[in-house]
Amino acid sequence: MKIAVVGDTLLDIDLTGHADRLCPDAPAPVLEVDRRLERAGGAGLVATLLADDGHEVELITALSDDDAAARLRALLGPVRVQAAALGGPTPVKMRLTASGQRIARVDEGCAMPPFPVVEPALLAPLESADAVVVADYGRRFTSVATVRAALERAAKRVPVVWDPHPRGTRPTVGAAAVTPNLSELLTFSGREVDEPGAVAVAGDRLRQRWGARAVVVTLGERGALVCGPDGDTHVAVPSAGLRIEDPCGAGDRFASSLAVALAQGEPLRSATEAAVATSAAFLAAGGVSTLRVGGGPGFGNAAEAASSDSPAVALARRIRATGGTVVAAGGCFDLLHAGHLHLLEAARALGDCLIVCLNSDDSIRRLKGPQRPVMNEHDRAELLMGLSCVDAVEIFTEDTPEEVLTALRPHVWVKGADYRPDELPETKHLRSWGGEVVTVPLQPGRSTTGLAAAIASLG
Repeated sequence: MKIAVVGDTLLDIDLTGHADRLCPDAPAPVLEVDRRLERAGGAGLVATLLADDGHEVELITALSDDDAAARLRALLGPVRVQAAALGGPTPVKMRLTASGQRIARVDEGCAMPPFPVVEPALLAPLESADAVVVADYGRRFTSVATVRAALERAAKRVPVVWDPHPRGTRPTVGAAAVTPNLSELLTFSGREVDEPGAVAVAGDRLRQRWGARAVVVTLGERGALVCGPDGDTHVAVPSAGLRIEDPCGAGDRFASSLAVALAQGEPLRSATEAAVATSAAFLAAGGVSTLRVGGGPGFGNAAEAASSDSPAVALARRIRATGGTVVAAGGCFDLLHAGHLHLLEAARALGDCLIVCLNSDDSIRRLKGPQRPVMNEHDRAELLMGLSCVDAVEIFTEDTPEEVLTALRPHVWVKGADYRPDELPETKHLRSWGGEVVTVPLQPGRSTTGLAAAIASLG
């Protein structure tokens, strides 16, 4: 499906770590950074989510000619970017988190820019899109007359889903759905709204004021409220126990999923149900923290190498997005034997997919000496993929798998019982995103080293 995303794009950076001490010159915490995550934000996040879902995506936005814009283009990967000149620096928002607690946000280049000049040719993708998502982040792009005229024309042909912003412009007439959250609805309506009846009344008034076909108010853990011409309908979250720890990206995930469902011909209620379910699964799987890792030296370069183009990484994202459990197991798997099979079958039984993190030939030589491995990495990977319990194989070149695990972010990491979880360097890594380490009992008498020695003695 071809989807056009229109709106303001920014660079989001998350710095996470721990803060165990204060600055010597002021009572301010010192953040020791363990992980840096860069991603496209705003309309760029919507485009990223849709591209990860396998859609053909055109992003129509405004960018500057600076380092932040260059990093954004790299992060956007397969997304085709149509960008007007921003007329100011590309905005960067950096969130600082210590031990799960947000301690600060640093904004750069976020002053209101001048209106961009958007040539009609830049908007050509709207004429062939199957759906349009507008991500208005209050930075004037959706206020440009040529943009608004093109969106009104598109709304007569395909679903246009508009995610509004309190500082943004009013949606164009004919939008299939406008998707404010409860806080935004309060701002737009100018009155206190929390009780469902008041939310429905305020939502319907906005629907009529904006000339939209529907207003769908997102309610966090409570789901969403559809305010349409035929009355209001509450759509509950399918998992009653959902707890939202970091809501960042939830609105983008909801709007993008709603647009896809509407473009597929779903009625508004069932399209909203699908969007609520997808958003809940997205948040339960870790939300924006599951997206591509980038950054400078020392911050996840190997994880970036295992990019979203990797089948293993794509599989892990797909399973997480549907609320499933990702299981990973690691090792050399040189001379595959029954003990390996027992471990891998036990690992696969713990979740919805099993990804094997396989030591490369070079890493095995460093760990076990120049005579190993007996079989090269490609043969070992092919044999593992031949097992029905293995869904994907990811080869890593480091001595330990922390960086490839950062890209995969499994819920469960499986090792043989000859290791104790607290002794593994990757255990702390897994626990940083809520993962766990599980050990599986070994099969007596099964050993690659013993098997290799037996084979050597025959020669």
